Amino acid sequence: MSDSSNETDRTGPLAGIRVLDFSRILSGPYASMVLADLGADVVKIEPIESGDETRNFPPFQGPLSHYYVALNHSKKSLALNLKSPRGLDIAKALAAQSDVVLENFRPGVMDRLGLGYETLSADNPSLVYCSITGFGADGPLADKPAFDIVAQALSGVMSVNGEPGAPPSKLGLPLGDMAGSIFAVFGILAALHGRQVSGRGQRVDIAMLDGLIAMLGYLAQIYFVTGAAPQPVGTRHPSIVPYGAFATKDGHVIVACLTERFWKNFAACLGMAELAEDPRFSPYQQRLANRAILEPMIETRMREDSTAVWLERLAQFDVPNAPILNVAEALQQAHVVARGLVETVTHPAAGILRLVRGPIRFDGQGPAPAQPPSLLGEDTATILAARLGYDEETVEQLAVEGIVGLPGMAS
Repeated sequence: MSDSSNETDRTGPLAGIRVLDFSRILSGPYASMVLADLGADVVKIEPIESGDETRNFPPFQGPLSHYYVALNHSKKSLALNLKSPRGLDIAKALAAQSDVVLENFRPGVMDRLGLGYETLSADNPSLVYCSITGFGADGPLADKPAFDIVAQALSGVMSVNGEPGAPPSKLGLPLGDMAGSIFAVFGILAALHGRQVSGRGQRVDIAMLDGLIAMLGYLAQIYFVTGAAPQPVGTRHPSIVPYGAFATKDGHVIVACLTERFWKNFAACLGMAELAEDPRFSPYQQRLANRAILEPMIETRMREDSTAVWLERLAQFDVPNAPILNVAEALQQAHVVARGLVETVTHPAAGILRLVRGPIRFDGQGPAPAQPPSLLGEDTATILAARLGYDEETVEQLAVEGIVGLPGMAS
């Protein structure tokens, strides 16, 4: 574990930035983990009884949930009873020393706790206060409970995911939560930059649904331009041909011909160079209009050879391509290893942990080495000592009174 009394051990462009993280589950914790990867000092506030709900999600490695490990490395855990006046005072004192407060409760919850933006910014005008909710601070859906799948359903994303005619299917990734996280990081960084000019912080209001709507991109524009809602096309593309997974003799291969050059390369790769000159398939608009003719021709040819043969030929002809890997294969591939996207750390109770790291690199260097996830309340004593000057006896008395939690106390 890192020493909570020493905040100079964090490196990166956000070194020295203090984040007080009240969030739990996914949308907030992923954002604060990205900030930690960028060098911020993140203190995670958790309920003293059981901590972040994801601590209890199986499967486990030792005492740690896979879910918690995935979203909470490089943070410090402070177990705190926010429903007690003394616990609330501690939270306010820490917020007064922080640069960023992050939370993902429903609108109004932090205000009712006495930890809303107006309250905390009155004591700390430079505070950047970021709230992630399902639907934002206002609007007709503001009070509706939201999880990832709800945001996906309301965003239109689920309607275009899957094969034509198949039932709706959520994305394999929790992109609703992730969109909230990613845009929260954008907003926090922008507000920190703005603070350098104005000297004041501000509230950042992030909604999961808003994030997914913003990510619709060309799908939204298809509707605006044509008046028709895009339909599911599986791995295919609504307006680019050929593009998607094509069956081979023993599997599938992804091919993506986004330009005329790649289309001509692909036709040559197939041994069917004449297709690139066929007026039904050139130019691009004709390929789209005649995809129902072209794609079966491609499928018939590609089924004649194995996936391995096609991957070699596609690379030889400079056609964008990929095998379809499962998660295990993806994490083990040479490129991921070479880029340092998986890091190994040692946890005193869970043993060796493998962590997926953030993708942001500066001057060729990835994020600072990760710190293993803390056990619930593991850093409580050192945080209170370093930031608020509490001695060991005071912390132990607070623990006895149920105001803070220390390691091993949770039920």
